[in-house]
Amino acid sequence: MINITFPDGAVRQYEEGITSLDIAKKISEGLARKILAAEVNGEVWDLSRPLRTDATLKFLTWEDEKGKSTFWHSSAHLMAEAVEDAFPGAKFWVGPPVERGFYYDIDLGENVISESDLEKLEKKMSELARQNNPYIRKEISKSDAIKYFEDKGDEYKLDLLSGLQDGTISFYTQGNFTDLCRGPHIPSTGLIKGIKLTSIAGAYWKGNEHNKMLTRIYGVTFPNQKELEEYLVFLEEAKKRDHRKLGKELELFTFSEKVGSGLPLWLPKGAMLRERLQQFLQKAQIEAGYLPVITPHIGSKSLYITSGHYEKYGADSFQPIKTPVEGEEFFLKPMNCPHHIEIYKASPRSYKDLPLRLAEFGTVYRYEQSGELHGLTRVRGFTQDDAHLFCMPEQVKDEFKKVIDLVLYVFKSLGFTEYTAQISLRDQVDRSKYIGTEKNWDMAELAIIEATREKGMNTIIEYGEAAFYGPKLDFMVRDAIGRKWQLGTIQVDYNLPERFDLIYIGEDNARHRPVMIHRAPFGSMERFIAVLTEHCMGKFPMWLVPVQVKILPISDKYMEYAENVCAELKNEDIRAEIDERSEKIGKKIRDTELAKIPIMLIIGEKEVNDQVVSLRRQGKGDEGSKTVKEIIDMIHQEVKNKK
Repeated sequence: MINITFPDGAVRQYEEGITSLDIAKKISEGLARKILAAEVNGEVWDLSRPLRTDATLKFLTWEDEKGKSTFWHSSAHLMAEAVEDAFPGAKFWVGPPVERGFYYDIDLGENVISESDLEKLEKKMSELARQNNPYIRKEISKSDAIKYFEDKGDEYKLDLLSGLQDGTISFYTQGNFTDLCRGPHIPSTGLIKGIKLTSIAGAYWKGNEHNKMLTRIYGVTFPNQKELEEYLVFLEEAKKRDHRKLGKELELFTFSEKVGSGLPLWLPKGAMLRERLQQFLQKAQIEAGYLPVITPHIGSKSLYITSGHYEKYGADSFQPIKTPVEGEEFFLKPMNCPHHIEIYKASPRSYKDLPLRLAEFGTVYRYEQSGELHGLTRVRGFTQDDAHLFCMPEQVKDEFKKVIDLVLYVFKSLGFTEYTAQISLRDQVDRSKYIGTEKNWDMAELAIIEATREKGMNTIIEYGEAAFYGPKLDFMVRDAIGRKWQLGTIQVDYNLPERFDLIYIGEDNARHRPVMIHRAPFGSMERFIAVLTEHCMGKFPMWLVPVQVKILPISDKYMEYAENVCAELKNEDIRAEIDERSEKIGKKIRDTELAKIPIMLIIGEKEVNDQVVSLRRQGKGDEGSKTVKEIIDMIHQEVKNKK
């Protein structure tokens, strides 16, 4: 008999070899019909996989992120079966789930697929799904796996196999499709109902632009047609909010191939928006006791070897910068923290100096693969609203709670009212990707858990999502149309202070090791602005919007009065512009609406005679005549209320 522990702490005994699906059936046939996979000792398993030892068990349904991920991974295999039927000889690279759906990278040989083929593939997928074929796992020796793919002439799977150890290899088969796959999968294809293939893109094999271009097909599936239909409505709304589209329309940012992929250029209005966000957080940080610092964009290779970033991020960094000095190498910095550590070390520190809070809007660089770049949300150069707090061990929890307050203040000020606090801990099994001792990790993880509990926060725990040097609290923000984004983050780090031999002199006059807290309420300026733009659909709050007021004279003869009004507004720190074009007032209003400027002031003969302006709000229409002072007071009050 084996002991199975459930999420509520209940422990039940079952015969060795029982499957998760059989356990579910013993509890409830209804439960068994709903579950898609099982989480066993923190690892997601097929429901048909036998349990041989004592274990923790959690059933995963469509409501669980890991349940959805398994569902979409299985759907990728179903799509591959449909593609193989339509394009015999197609070869498959990888087909992972993504945040919303799945994709598969495929070598179609001489065949070319177009958008019109997607509907045919959807119909084939539906036909195959109705066959209700089980996903069957088969563990296979490396030599047999190599022979199987050599016989098929599949260089892609042979390349994958070269990195796998014998005894760790499994195949999955459903219907007529077999693939090398670690799994897990849902029980059968019959669970897949609503099917939509959303787009086609090119993707270099392994993300290397020197390799062959493969065809990437994206799709999404649901357990029923109704959810698919709701999702298609959601997609249309998301297209309207796409920050790449809005960024172009609102003249916020651009990209240039000559500058380089993934390196955004901020246009004047975008720079104004970004500056105001930065000033907003800087003011809050100064009030919270942070000290500003500035560090260079590059650092010596030895700095990142000491920090561990070279070992963990070396493959994702730009190539080293070599100097005329023999053996001297620099890197574009992938992180700000080693630089801040060196600032800490620049002076002797005592317990009276702590906590020391160093803050910087520091730009960092990582060589993201070209296929992964996406507008401002995935770039190669980005600015973090970074800060590092150096404190005594007994100060960690209180400092952590203060950072939570700062993050929530930022979210509230910008209209993000729904969020989930995710405690990201080490992988429960694989410790190889982390630095530091078990003792330090245990202390750091406990500090986060206790701090969030004392703040009364609703949290979820995700194993394997910690940074390589410490656990963290990630804020998963839900936007206006229900999407979740990872924005703010707070991390507790006992390890970098050891690697850099940081000390402070305690009240006992002895040497002690400080603890670091890493934090970034925005996460990165680029990603945050992208998410904010989509969240508010480009209608930024009054205090943040680049242009608050557009003055629209009906004709040139009212321009002098318009200029006087504009000057009066600017004297009160209100961001105002005049539409000086010789266009009809209707077109000026429409263009200003599209530019999402919140306030329009229309000026004609009546307004000049009465020394007033005609107020029109974006999306709301005419609100009558106002004096310029009334407009100023109204905007100042709105700015004050929003912040």
